[in-house]
Amino acid sequence: MDIEMKKILIVDDEPNIVMSLEYTFKKQGYEVFIARDGSEALEILESNIPDVIILDVMMPKVDGYQTIKVIKENEKLADTKVVFLSAKNKASDIQQGLNLGADKYILKPFSLKKLVSEVSELLG
Repeated sequence: MDIEMKKILIVDDEPNIVMSLEYTFKKQGYEVFIARDGSEALEILESNIPDVIILDVMMPKVDGYQTIKVIKENEKLADTKVVFLSAKNKASDIQQGLNLGADKYILKPFSLKKLVSEVSELLG
């Protein structure tokens, strides 16, 4: 029986983070999509429904907060989990992210191992 690959969309404008996340999640058997800002992410989401989105907050063009608002308005993405990954570490930033509908808010710098386990926990 063929198990469908879990899909993950990584949205971050820092190439090093994108590369290490892409490598790590591919090794874990995920199909990985990459976007470098919110507008790219929204384009990808028009044709792909990932299981989870890892979303940076501070990005050029469209930031993470604006991006999640659009994601949450899209019924097709209702079951998609969203994890904020951000250096914005004030309680108010974290609260805003969760209020906008994120399932988790993980602070940078982060542990890859912890991130992977948080994501697989979210996907049950």
